[in-house]
Amino acid sequence: MDSFPAYFPLAGRKVVIAGSGDGADNKARLFEGSPATLVRIDGHAAFLPGSYAGAVLAFIASEDEVFVQAAAAAARAARVLVNVVDKPALCDFNTPAVIDRGEVVAAVGTGGSAPVLATMLRNSIEAQVPEGAGRVAALLRKFQDEVRKTLPAMHERRAFLRDATSGEAAQAAMSGDMEAAGRLFREALAKGSARKGRVRFIAGKGPSDLLTLRAVRALAAADALVFDADVDPQTLTMARRDVERITPEEASAERLIQLASEGRHVVRLITGPIEPSLVQALTSAGVAVEVLLSAPST
Repeated sequence: MDSFPAYFPLAGRKVVIAGSGDGADNKARLFEGSPATLVRIDGHAAFLPGSYAGAVLAFIASEDEVFVQAAAAAARAARVLVNVVDKPALCDFNTPAVIDRGEVVAAVGTGGSAPVLATMLRNSIEAQVPEGAGRVAALLRKFQDEVRKTLPAMHERRAFLRDATSGEAAQAAMSGDMEAAGRLFREALAKGSARKGRVRFIAGKGPSDLLTLRAVRALAAADALVFDADVDPQTLTMARRDVERITPEEASAERLIQLASEGRHVVRLITGPIEPSLVQALTSAGVAVEVLLSAPST
């Protein structure tokens, strides 16, 4: 990862655009409809650190090299991160190609090296992000504290929210009926998470592109991950970074049964044969077991 993507909250924040022309206008359009206070400056004001005071970001656009250097120096003197249009070497950060769905924002960046490629990739991804996704995010934010209070256990909360994003409340939010979405969400929260634990065995030898779609989704949804030492590293990247990792030595039948009884989804990445005694112990304890093999190579 050559660049680290980060999101800056804009509510109550100030963004400064110094300069004029198409470059400055294009940056200004990025913030249309955002809660940020957008300040545009030009001329001598761009050379004064006070013009950038309190800003979270500064964009500088000009064909005049002297203007660019002086404005960038002034913004940095005010301890503001700087982006200079079309000059990656002078930037503290690069502007990605953005998919804006309100509270859901996706971005594709190339470190300033290939903005055309970033735009092409954004167009491809944009078609897969529904227009109502931002309303679903707003619904979840509204009930965030209530969900944490009702479901204090992290794995229960994750399970509930994962189901909620595709449930009736989310569908109502997608369609724009936020009143119905709120009512349906509260009803679902009152019922709590009815998620049943399970253990999934997935072939982890690699290559990762042979994994089935079902296996990839199981990895992404796992609450706990057990994997052999020689598992394909790329396969491991498909699980959440914060997933609980358990060594094979720790993953006894008793431990897996306990995790499943708590409603957790466990993925066991294997590079050899499945132990029949382990599967028998799990099924005898009433734990749902699923074996997800790799897709056949061609």
